[in-house]
Amino acid sequence: MIIILSPSKGQDFSSPNPTANFSIPDHLNESQILIDELRKIDSVSLQQLMAISKNIADLNVARYKHFAAPFTPENAKQALFSFTGDVYSQIQTASYSKDDLHYAQTHLRILSGLYGCLRPLDLIQPYRLEMKTKLATQKETTLYQFWGERITETLNAVLISHSVPVLINLASTEYFKVIKVKSLNAPVLTIHFKEIKNGKARIIAIFAKRARGLMADYILKKRIENPDGIRAFQAAGYRFSESESSEKQLLFTRPQP
Repeated sequence: MIIILSPSKGQDFSSPNPTANFSIPDHLNESQILIDELRKIDSVSLQQLMAISKNIADLNVARYKHFAAPFTPENAKQALFSFTGDVYSQIQTASYSKDDLHYAQTHLRILSGLYGCLRPLDLIQPYRLEMKTKLATQKETTLYQFWGERITETLNAVLISHSVPVLINLASTEYFKVIKVKSLNAPVLTIHFKEIKNGKARIIAIFAKRARGLMADYILKKRIENPDGIRAFQAAGYRFSESESSEKQLLFTRPQP
């Protein structure tokens, strides 16, 4: 099984690297192509392209300027320890052992607008580039077009080595759309989380993001290799809803806090 997550806008590159182990992203050549295009965009245009503030645009113009390969522990940081959003706040990486990190390296992938498909220990440099951004390159007008089949092919290459080749989708719709499901050599199992209030169940974004992190942490720490094992997840009050689940989707619900 392979878990996929979205990245987060929040990133921390000031804290020390928690491990000396690292890997290099598979798609750095493609990342450089995107960086070359991003360097052509001034702060005002970047604000419009990404719908961001001047301060954030200025920050990322500087980031693109300073992007430099080769990546080393001195100028980059492992992806799993760099992202700090709601999903990643629930992955208890501070307690991960060497074996935990090795398992995560072979069972978790983080989708990225700039880096394509990241392993947890892949070194990255600070950036902002959401997958939905309509960044034009020489031949493409969107990042979905730019990445094409590349990310799907990368996932296929990993899935073939797993005894139970299933893609566990804990990514947002925005990022999952980059995967060409018809070309994927494995079934996809999407996990949903809903809050129940006054008898009605609904998805609340901030809670769903945190729950995705909790689920990813649960699968990694428990070494779950089969989708059936996911159903026992009960963190933060969530319980599996068999009546509302199917072969392609699992639903977990809880009373809304």
